[in-house]
Amino acid sequence: MRNFGTLLASVLLAAGFTSASPVAAPAPHNVTLNARQNPTEVIIQMFGWSWDSIAAECEAFIGPAGYSWVQVSPPQEHITGGQWWTEYQPVSYKIQSKRGNRSQFQNMVSRCRNSGVRIIADAVINHMSAINSGTGVGGSSFSQFNYPGIYQRQDFHTCNRNGNNDIMNYNDRYEVQNCELNNLADLATESDYVRGKIAAYLNDLLSLGVEGLRIDAAKHIPTGDISNILSRLSRVVYITQEVIFGPGEPILPSEYTRNGDVQEFRYTYTLRDAFLGGTINNLRDFSTWGWVAGGQANAFVANHDTERDHFATPLKYDSPNNAYVLAHVFSLAHPYGQPSVLSGYSWSNFDTGAPDNGAGRCSGSGGSGGWLCQHRWLAISAMVGFRRTVGTAALNNWQSPANNRIAFGRGTTGFVAINRATSAWTGTFTTSLPNGSYCDVISGNPVNGACSGFAVNVSGGRFTATIPALSALAVHTGARGTGTGGGNTPPPASGTVAVNFRSTATTVLGENIFVVGSLAQLGAWNPDAAVALSSASYPVWTGTVNVAPNTEFQYKFLRKGPNGVQWTSDPNFTVRTPASGSQTLNDSWR
Repeated sequence: MRNFGTLLASVLLAAGFTSASPVAAPAPHNVTLNARQNPTEVIIQMFGWSWDSIAAECEAFIGPAGYSWVQVSPPQEHITGGQWWTEYQPVSYKIQSKRGNRSQFQNMVSRCRNSGVRIIADAVINHMSAINSGTGVGGSSFSQFNYPGIYQRQDFHTCNRNGNNDIMNYNDRYEVQNCELNNLADLATESDYVRGKIAAYLNDLLSLGVEGLRIDAAKHIPTGDISNILSRLSRVVYITQEVIFGPGEPILPSEYTRNGDVQEFRYTYTLRDAFLGGTINNLRDFSTWGWVAGGQANAFVANHDTERDHFATPLKYDSPNNAYVLAHVFSLAHPYGQPSVLSGYSWSNFDTGAPDNGAGRCSGSGGSGGWLCQHRWLAISAMVGFRRTVGTAALNNWQSPANNRIAFGRGTTGFVAINRATSAWTGTFTTSLPNGSYCDVISGNPVNGACSGFAVNVSGGRFTATIPALSALAVHTGARGTGTGGGNTPPPASGTVAVNFRSTATTVLGENIFVVGSLAQLGAWNPDAAVALSSASYPVWTGTVNVAPNTEFQYKFLRKGPNGVQWTSDPNFTVRTPASGSQTLNDSWR
């Protein structure tokens, strides 16, 4: 839940529930059940996904890839509507949302746990709905301050400020925690009755096997109220809380660490500014920045709110210059916090809800039908294994020859280099890795002892490698193998290779498709120098560029027209030219 007026707030559902026996299942991976984090694990926020789709994806990819947690959308009954934010306006405590019913929810929890993955439920406990009256998705009738069988007018705050009871002044603690967030009926969480109702709902989720809770809009609830509610839970679970820091505001994220982890938005905005701006050499140590300590922070590059930020250029899936992917490589490599990865869908309008009513679709290393499946992107999923391998090892061997290039190690088990520059970075790196050959997991995981991507040979605490423009390299002791790449790339053969680009893209009058990339022949990521493609075979746009043999490069397509320039979404396309001949690349606009 954002504290900005243009963003709709999250909500806690209120209504009856039925009891169920706890789900029995083997413990996932090496998850430690406590109210604090295990920083070697990674959370996926499966935003907008249906319960059936999450269950299938846990089995097909999430569990085998080594993810430990899935954060799901609010599971309680809410107002009707196709917009994403309807799920954050609850009307009862029934486990019945547009993502599925109670039976489907419990089935998802069980199947994910059997795949080694635990569920974090997004818990909206600050407020109810904003609309005056209606019927929820599960058939429950309500009015704004009357939710039959649960709450009546006396169970909500009337702050008597501003003439409309809405929060207007975030420098006033009373307003923030007693007035209405965007007209959402604000629950009186100081009331023993309200606390009991909320705790009963959360315990119902726990009875279905939920092992973690994200407390939505926690900033709008006094930390003592949250503590009291959590003290009523039937068992201890992982807790993370949404507390957005505002400069000069009296409510601080540090107040909430008594209850569990806190989502550190200052980290998110720092990565946004760094990776969109290109100045990343100051990201070494956050311990003196005044943030929530790393051992109590839930860290993320983007979530469903920040990627829709109206007040700043957000870091999101289609950010230029591979910024989104590089920020994730950094976040999963750096020891700060418990990392979360957003997996959602593409959208063009703030209100756009999930495609196909939440029926997520993934294949290979991406998604389809509007789904992005960021958790499958190679540069992200490969870093899950990196983080699990390096564990709690300290950051070491920091190197930064320029403000847009950094490299660092994690003890004796991992090393990463990130090149935010628009030209390749060839360097000799100091590392504490043992001597041997390692696979760069960003370019491909090892297969039968051989690297499908680059290989790095470490000798005497050093290795030489070339990191392509706007790309990264990551090696760790859990991914060893032999091959070519990095500093061991074979010398280019004579002549050039004809690279034939073929991109399937539909356009309207006045629009044209271009290709741009990390090579000078492709404009070195400058949109103004991009190569125009021919529409002679429309809707397939074609063009040919001559590139040196045995050369690895990255590229994207651009759509230029009356509405400006639009880039294909991340990640970049990455290829290596053969030793001779020609190469044809068949892609579709995404």
